[in-house]
Amino acid sequence: MSIKDITIVIASFRSKTKIKKCLNSIDKNCHVINVENSNDLDFKRDIEEEFPNVKCILTGENLGYGRANNIGIKEIKTKYALIINPDTELYPETLEAFSLSAQQYPDFAIIGPNVIYAETKTKTNYSKQPKIHKAENVKGFAMFLNLYEFKNIGFFDEKFFIYLEEIDLCKRIISNNKKIYWDSNIPIFHQGGQSHDNSINYEMELSRNWHWMWSTFYYNKKYKGFLLSFLIIFPKMLSAITKILIYFLLLNNNKKKIYCQRLSGIFNAIIGKDSWYRPKV
Repeated sequence: MSIKDITIVIASFRSKTKIKKCLNSIDKNCHVINVENSNDLDFKRDIEEEFPNVKCILTGENLGYGRANNIGIKEIKTKYALIINPDTELYPETLEAFSLSAQQYPDFAIIGPNVIYAETKTKTNYSKQPKIHKAENVKGFAMFLNLYEFKNIGFFDEKFFIYLEEIDLCKRIISNNKKIYWDSNIPIFHQGGQSHDNSINYEMELSRNWHWMWSTFYYNKKYKGFLLSFLIIFPKMLSAITKILIYFLLLNNNKKKIYCQRLSGIFNAIIGKDSWYRPKV
């Protein structure tokens, strides 16, 4: 396998600063599809001029993580796809390490890498011999896909806007007797929770809280039914109501708004509404 057998897909939303660090870490011979959740023509022009190996697709609106990645995957002509977040960076050996794992376990559906969180970006225990373990799921910041294995399964459930869509995908993979591996020898740096520009941090925090609650209920309802899902989400609903009252009394409007978002996400999921909330940026 060579780099030409891999296409990288990056779903982004107002991530200009973050994504350039990511793109600079990718071998320029590797084809990249960046699906930007906006209609920002300046962003597209800037990215494609600076990085000739990148095709930037503008969605026209904020479609979310799963749907944007599905758009990118449909454009792929190669056998393998590497889905990564804008706040990740590859090491020079990352793609080679994925290739080694794929060659050793050609029946894989998904391979997950070893995340490096340290600001120093130092790696430990890296060698040429893969250390692979079977897994039930892998984290969505980086997923190496063998596209052939998805033919009768599909990719991300587009009802999720963000959160748990990768867990849902992995669950469907396992239920169809496909194989997921995690390789401790594949290094990828992940900043974590920083896929967007810093100027919109608070609005993104509001969005995260709304969608985490919505996705939690929807995911559980999908596999466990409404009643059990309600019992799972009920303590979180009580907690949100309590904290809204506490922060109201403390006159802390920012914190109160966050827990109002959590309560709204829960309520909308319970009554069966789509994941409609979008960050106001």
